[in-house]
Amino acid sequence: MDIIQHSIAVGKYLVSPLIKDLDDGRFAASVSIRSGRGSGTHDRVMRFTPRFASHAAAVRYAVDQGLGWIRERSATPASCAA
Repeated sequence: MDIIQHSIAVGKYLVSPLIKDLDDGRFAASVSIRSGRGSGTHDRVMRFTPRFASHAAAVRYAVDQGLGWIRERSATPASCAA
C-alpha cells in the first residue's frame, strides 16, 4: 500500500489515497479522509470498484474522489442560505 507519499491536507481534512497491487497486475484504489485531532479523530475510508492499469491512475482517482467528497460537505446548500 502507498499512503504517505500522496496525502493532501485540505482545511481540516487529510486525504490519503490507499493503493493496492492486485494479483493480475492491476491496482485497486481506496481513500482515507481524516479529520479532527487526538481522541477526536475521525477516519472515513471509501473503497472503489474500478480497477486501474497503473498506480498513478489509481492515485488520481482516489484523490479526486476524496476531494469531491470534501467539496460536497463544504458546499452551502442554496436552500439554507439566508
